[in-house]
Amino acid sequence: MDALTTEQLASEESRASATPMMEQFIEIKANNPGSLLFYRMGDFYELFFEDAIDASRALGITLTRRGQHMGQDIPMCGVPVHAADDYLQKLIARGFRVAVCEQVEDPAEAKKRGGKSVVKRDVVRLVTPGTITEEKLLVASETNYLMTLARIKGGAEPLLALAWIDISTGVFRLAETESGRSWPISCASSRAN
Repeated sequence: MDALTTEQLASEESRASATPMMEQFIEIKANNPGSLLFYRMGDFYELFFEDAIDASRALGITLTRRGQHMGQDIPMCGVPVHAADDYLQKLIARGFRVAVCEQVEDPAEAKKRGGKSVVKRDVVRLVTPGTITEEKLLVASETNYLMTLARIKGGAEPLLALAWIDISTGVFRLAETESGRSWPISCASSRAN
């Protein structure tokens, strides 16, 4: 099953022809490029378009469809909310980033606004190897570093600063070097609280 690309979904034509729910999905997806979007619908996280195709292959789950958009079937797959951690673990292990989009209002509130109103949703969590802290998702024998590199202004030779942290253990490291210097460099470390 083919799917519209993220770029095609972001087009004016796509947004104009979308149902209110798909319009919301497309907007949230556009704000989270490079991540699979776990879009909460009741007791399931559903994935659509390219995300559904990628997730169904990675997880070995059934790929189905949910209506049409711009004359094409909308690929869809889903996972139960109660089992989401197991699926997240598999996706992270396969190199995916996941944006978890929750319902941030009671569906009864949406109904009060009228028949075509959509439950408000927002991304509440980005799941990557460097951001997971749940013991169930971590591999005890591995570290999961989140890292940044910054250029320090000043002086004739620019300096580079490097910081990395394993947020699950609190291990935090810093390093500084001249931009032309080769690695390895000495590092200062401290235990975060």
